[in-house]
Amino acid sequence: MDKLIVRGTEVSIQWNIERDDYISLTDIAKVKDSDNHIYIIQNWMRNRNTIEFLGVWESLYNPNFNRVEFDALRS
Repeated sequence: MDKLIVRGTEVSIQWNIERDDYISLTDIAKVKDSDNHIYIIQNWMRNRNTIEFLGVWESLYNPNFNRVEFDALRS
């Protein structure tokens, strides 16, 4: 796994030619609060903007994305 340095903090990334790329949200959350990073992620997932962003992202990059199921989750 590779690392990016973002504002002095290491963030884990995984990437390959097939575009199966991942960035560690946990590492990003640890910048805000290293002891309680799980709560940072929980708060992100409660935010409507985050859910909307994930829906757009999945629509663009995931050919198997189930839009009907996502819309049910969103409402």
